[in-house]
Amino acid sequence: MTTVGYDVEALRTAFPDWSFFFSDEGVLYATRRGVRLDDADILKGLHQTVSANDVETVVDLLQDQERVAAMS
Repeated sequence: MTTVGYDVEALRTAFPDWSFFFSDEGVLYATRRGVRLDDADILKGLHQTVSANDVETVVDLLQDQERVAAMS
């Protein structure tokens, strides 16, 4: 599935701690809302922002971020 025509509200509902936007090139970005990661968080594998050309990959990345956060 590409990002074109995808319901971003569904993503916002599924991942309320993330803000979503599309670049002019159609890349989907998700960035953490109200959280600023420190160096220790980043070393654990957390990311402030993730991006991909398709929704499925962004969802996979966000689910991975949830797993990493749960292990911290």
